[in-house]
Amino acid sequence: MLVAIPEGVVAPIGPSGAGKSTLANALLGAELFATNAVRAADKKGRHTTVHRELRPLPGGGTLIDTPGLRGVGLWDASEGIEKTFSDIESLAAQCRFGDCAHRGEPGCAVLEAVETGALTQRRLASYHKLGRENEWIQARADKRLQAEREKAWRGITKQQRRLNRERNSRH
Repeated sequence: MLVAIPEGVVAPIGPSGAGKSTLANALLGAELFATNAVRAADKKGRHTTVHRELRPLPGGGTLIDTPGLRGVGLWDASEGIEKTFSDIESLAAQCRFGDCAHRGEPGCAVLEAVETGALTQRRLASYHKLGRENEWIQARADKRLQAEREKAWRGITKQQRRLNRERNSRH
């Protein structure tokens, strides 16, 4: 992810090994920042950058190369998700049920678009994933949502324990 900072400063941010220094080198047109090859075993990048460094960009502006972040997350991204996935939001307005989760409900226009090829399954999966992340972040900040999630998980835990007891009593 590139973060635009006022006055023409650009700083790539992301986890260690994501390719921020490689991108910075490409933008600068020279190998100025140290990089490592990806690991052969899992094809993931390696942590290389250990400090921030500022360099002028050839076409004007400044680039800051930064070490990797331990975690990058969302913070109340509802509006951004709606804009990014406006195609899915438009389809969702055509679903039979107003609270359709697009996971198998009858009359789901979003799932129909996946079936016809108008929408990729990967895009829908990204939409669901970002929605879950956003709900989790909101629940951490909102006590009511946090209590609702905890209640739901308590119910799931009780159900699982009951099923385990029933399974163990049959043996």
